[in-house]
Amino acid sequence: MALTSFGSAITNTLFLTHLPTSPPYLTHNHRTNFMFTTSTLSYGHTLFYSHQTSSVATIVCSASNKSSNSPQISSTARIRSEVLSPFRAVRMFFYTAFITSASLGTLIAITQLIGALSNPARALEVPEILKGLGIDIGAVSLFAFLYLRDNKAKNAQEARLSREEFLSNLKLRVNEKRIIPVNSLRGIARLVICVGPASFITESFKRSEPFTENLLDRGVLVVPFVTDGNSPVLEFQGAEETEEGKQLAARRKRLWQLTPAIVPEWSEWLDEQKKMAGVSSDSPVYLSLRLDGRVRGSGVGYPPWNALVAQLPPVKGIWTGLLDGMDGRV
Repeated sequence: MALTSFGSAITNTLFLTHLPTSPPYLTHNHRTNFMFTTSTLSYGHTLFYSHQTSSVATIVCSASNKSSNSPQISSTARIRSEVLSPFRAVRMFFYTAFITSASLGTLIAITQLIGALSNPARALEVPEILKGLGIDIGAVSLFAFLYLRDNKAKNAQEARLSREEFLSNLKLRVNEKRIIPVNSLRGIARLVICVGPASFITESFKRSEPFTENLLDRGVLVVPFVTDGNSPVLEFQGAEETEEGKQLAARRKRLWQLTPAIVPEWSEWLDEQKKMAGVSSDSPVYLSLRLDGRVRGSGVGYPPWNALVAQLPPVKGIWTGLLDGMDGRV
């Protein structure tokens, strides 16, 4: 038996190799490998025979130790936050300076007040000292309030940008052979994510039918996410096999062609979005994204297809590029 171990600061790996003793006239090799890491647990068992038959059996078990705690804010989200609010850091710096100055003035005023109260000869100075003390306390309270408000807005913005960055890395299946990340559609498509049971997806599909052409003209693509494990009924073919019916069916397929590729990651992101919005985990919801990939709007119930058609500009024609950012407030 040979035991070998090696590791690093990040991952510890242990290999255990067992070679049983066999008679010299038998050509039978038995090797068992055991590997353990901090993030996954894998076990492989392989048998090799020198005869005409060979057998390979492998069992792989993995367990992720990924924590479900609050997500870390990435450096990209922090940079984007600074770009979107370039003067916030300057304001917070001056707020800190004003708070420090007013706090120092408060301490000095308190010291002077104690001295004036203990000395009857300085009794006339007390009103003036109290006036200055009140101004200093008011300044500390005001700038502390402004600082906390800006800091709260910064944290909320960074958290939102971090969630949007996580969304941009989620995978979409275009067809059986092609999987793309969401961020590859930036500047190309406005995604509408429908989340709910199969019946909700089916009804959303039916309600979108009258707006198919207008939605495609505005770059809208739908991503259905089924939460109950059933299959929605999406009927693309019309009753009549006419040329116009075939074209409509092709446009309908294009509108609804995207599906989530890695369901657990999508489920994790959507559950977090519902939790942040205070929505029940089993409520059917929709989310609409802008051309730049940011969340434009969301709500409980069916997507407002008519409102999307009325509010979103086309992505082709003379308005291309001019109204790309006119996707509404975030």
